[in-house]
Parts: sequence; C-alpha cells; structure tokens
Amino acid sequence: MNTQTNVVQESALESQPVAPAVMSATRPFFWSVRRELWENRSIYVAPTVVAGVILLGYLIALIHVPRHILEMAAHHKDMPHLTFQDPYNIASGFIMGTALIVAVFYCLDALYGERRDRSILFWKSLPVSDLTAVLSKACIPLLVLPLVTMAITVATHWFMFLLNSAALIARGQSVAALWSRLPLFQMDLQLLYHLFTMHVLWWAPIYAWLLLVSAWARRATFLWAFVPPLAISILEKIVFGTSQFSSLLNYRFSGDAAVNSATAGEFPFDPNMTHLTPGKFLSIPGLWVGLLVAAAFLAATVQLRRYRDPM
Repeated sequence: MNTQTNVVQESALESQPVAPAVMSATRPFFWSVRRELWENRSIYVAPTVVAGVILLGYLIALIHVPRHILEMAAHHKDMPHLTFQDPYNIASGFIMGTALIVAVFYCLDALYGERRDRSILFWKSLPVSDLTAVLSKACIPLLVLPLVTMAITVATHWFMFLLNSAALIARGQSVAALWSRLPLFQMDLQLLYHLFTMHVLWWAPIYAWLLLVSAWARRATFLWAFVPPLAISILEKIVFGTSQFSSLLNYRFSGDAAVNSATAGEFPFDPNMTHLTPGKFLSIPGLWVGLLVAAAFLAATVQLRRYRDPM
C-alpha cells in the first residue's frame, strides 16, 4: 500500500512542469563588469599608486618648505590663487593621465587577450551575449575608470589639504585661510564635469576604435591602432597637399573650444565656474557625430567577436 502511494506521488511530481530559472536582464552585464575588474586590477591599482606617490612627494615638499613661504601662501592676499593651487592641479593631471594610459592599454587588450589565450571559447559557452560582453568592456573606460579617477583624485586633494593644514599647525599658523584659498568643492565639481565631457563623451569614439582593433587584430594591436591613422594623414599630405584628416584627429584628441574652456589655464580652479557650459557643450555637432561613430565601431566590434576565431 505504501509502495503504491509513493509511486503515485512520484508520478504526480514528475508530471508537474518545472519553472525555468528567471535571470535578470542586467545580471549578466553586472557580472561581466565584475569579471573585468577582477582580471584587470590596474584599473584601480595604477591610479592609486600614482596618488600615493604624489602624496609622499607633497609631504616631503611640505617638510622642507620654508616657514615664511608657507605662511605667505596661506595668508598673502596678493598671491595668485592658481600659484598656490598648482600642486592640486598637478595631482589631478597625473592621476587623469594615468587613467588615460590604463584605458588605452585596457581597450587594446580587452578582446585581443581572450582570443590570444583562447579563453573566449569558455566565455562564449556561458549564457552571455556578444553584445553584453562588448558593452561591459566598453563600460570600463567610459564609466568605471572616470568614476575611479574621480574618487581617487578627490581623496588625494583632501589628503593634501590635511597635510597642508598639519604643516601650518606645526608652524603655529591658522588653517582658516586655507578654505578661501582652496575651494575644494568647486574644484571637485569642475573635475567631474571635465571627466564626463572629455573622458566619457568626447573620447568615446577613440575608445570604441581601440576596442574594434582589439577584436580584429591578430597581433601588434598598438601598431594597428595608431599606424593606419598616421599613414592616412601622411598619404593625404603627399597626394593632395592637405591636412584635413590630421586636423580631424587633432580636433577629436584635443577637444572643441567648449571642451577646452574647462581645461584652459583655470581648470579646475575657477571659483566662479563660469566655463561650465553643458548646454553649449551638448550643442556641438562634433559631439553627436563622434557618438554615432562610437556606436558604429561598437556594433562592428560585436560582430567581430561573434565570428572571429581564436588565435
């Protein structure tokens, strides 16, 4: 009797449909980005190391700076603000430059590396589409690195401010004047504006081109990324006597006037923030043309990853 009951119960359980596990649409993308962070620790290690070196150098400079110079820098009203704020400007420049170098080498190796070590065969066996994989890689230079750069730069600025305050206190000086000489909140806001406009939106086609080369090239990705544009510029100059292509590249690398206004001399230390003109920036035709080109490059990258064989 018990045996028959068990058989009936098992048959009833087997006849019930098993609901498939539902996976969130964003979950594969989230874990793909996490994978990139796990495999490429230089994304946050390199800027952090540079920030540490900057702080060490700034500490040594504060120890050896004469007392009268430190006092004049903090309290002298006729001393230019930019001169006093130069160390903070230099720190921002070095950290952002490091992030740019990391972004270039990351993009060149992002898709090339998985074809070289044939790990692409494993990743393609997972339920992650080529579109998700490419977008997660593009997210690193376009979103993750700017945010990491922003966080590390802000932390560096505040540590420099604390070191500066400690140096003044050790010499019996007041730190109240530092707040008027160092508008840190305005500096950080302008830094965020610069990162979003220049490093994210304006340079998006450059990063997309590097990812496309990474998905296509079988070797020497650095040469394939930079030699063809250089060759086109030289060929145009020889054949037509013009420099339209090189001017276009310079325009994309250096930025439009609306972008350069955030970096020309006063960035990121204009206390009035008069150069922050997002409306003017968003009205630049070159911005939208560049974003369309970046989208086309990323679409081609998805197709290459789908059909390109491992090496």
